[in-house]
Amino acid sequence: MRLTESSGLVPANTITGSRARPDARFFIGSGKVEEIRASAQDHDADIVIFNHGLSPAQERNLEHEINCRVLDRVGLILDIFSQRARSYEGKLQVELAQLQHLSTRLVRGWSHLERQKGGIGLRGPGETQLETDRRLIGKRIKTIRGRLEKVKSRREQGRRLRRRNNAAVVSLVGYTNAGKSTLFNRLTGADVYCADKLFATLDPTIRKTRLAEHLSVLISDTVGFIRHIPHDLVESFHATLDEIKNADLLLHVVDINDDHRKRIEEVNTVIDELGATSIPQILVFNKIDRAGIEPANAKPQNRAGNRSNGASARAWVSAMTGAGLVELQQLICQELL
Repeated sequence: MRLTESSGLVPANTITGSRARPDARFFIGSGKVEEIRASAQDHDADIVIFNHGLSPAQERNLEHEINCRVLDRVGLILDIFSQRARSYEGKLQVELAQLQHLSTRLVRGWSHLERQKGGIGLRGPGETQLETDRRLIGKRIKTIRGRLEKVKSRREQGRRLRRRNNAAVVSLVGYTNAGKSTLFNRLTGADVYCADKLFATLDPTIRKTRLAEHLSVLISDTVGFIRHIPHDLVESFHATLDEIKNADLLLHVVDINDDHRKRIEEVNTVIDELGATSIPQILVFNKIDRAGIEPANAKPQNRAGNRSNGASARAWVSAMTGAGLVELQQLICQELL
């Protein structure tokens, strides 16, 4: 529901169901297909969204039966990303993910043309157009990857310069809409766009700030994570997520009002996939003003922040009101010094 609202769509109805295993043709059962078709007609719906990934064939079959545009979870996330991207790098990353997703769904756009298979004289115009489209998309993907490699190279030059200057890097990570950008603004005095919506901030931002008289750090704000994040998205955003791998400390921002245990695990899974497991972490429980909790810090008994031995320093703050920010800064200094 939050994804749908964040994309700008207005939900008309929500239909849920459960199956032991997905149906090969529709993902859902035929009875549920009828229920969705009736609901779409009753509400004069423009689009039907599935909160799961669908295969290209399932998407086409559902559209044929429901007589309505069908979009899966991956397509919806990509649409939100395309709305949020502002920087050159962000737009390239989104376009790459969109093209990779689109390349398996070209048949729908040419379903009105003949697609016979065969030898000379039997090949229809639809198949020719599909081959052309695939070739153009493949060429564009190659071009974008080349440009992203140049961006990655420039980022690596910046990292080498920071290492030579012994500048500590702190990366903000966490589930989308946990309050990372608001906390980033509080810590650095920046004016990054913030909103109570999923993926409000997509483009990475780095700012230098002084946490103590003898300690200046670079703080980076990264794209928010989400459960069941598509592999293509993770791959496309590797240039951005590399900032996490090269950080000296991770601030894992958590919305204390959500089901935070599950979301902590989901974010840590992505961190593991990036190879950043050994980087020290501070769990920052945010939005305590909504939960009626007082700010506090907690240090583990063993090595602070290192998840490899199950330990992690913790802080309870409100990025909105500023409560607990001084204590958090002190904790960051203790972890880095």
